[in-house]
Amino acid sequence: MLGILCVWRITHLLNKEDGPWDIFFRFRQSVGNGFWGNLLDCFYCLSMWVSLPFGLWIGNAWDEKILLWLSLSAGAIIIERVTHHEQDNITPQYFEDKEK
Repeated sequence: MLGILCVWRITHLLNKEDGPWDIFFRFRQSVGNGFWGNLLDCFYCLSMWVSLPFGLWIGNAWDEKILLWLSLSAGAIIIERVTHHEQDNITPQYFEDKEK
C-alpha cells in the first residue's frame, strides 16, 4: 500500500500539480509536445514509468518485480480515478429525436 501511495503521489505531482514556485508547471512546459510532453500529460502512461523503479526495487525475483510494477501502476490509477472529480463538472448532453 505504501508503494502505491508513493507512485500515485509522484505521478500526480508530475502530471497535475504546479509545485512551489510553479516548478513542475514550468518543467511540463519546457519539455514541449514530444514524447516527454505526451508522457507527462497522460496519468496512466506516467504511472507506468513511475512505478517501474519501485517494482524493480521492492521485488525480489523477476516475476515479482514485473507483477509489482504493473500492480503499483494499477493502484495509482485506481486512486486517481476515485479522487479525480473532473467528470463531475461535465454537463450531460441532451438529444431529442425529431418526430416523423
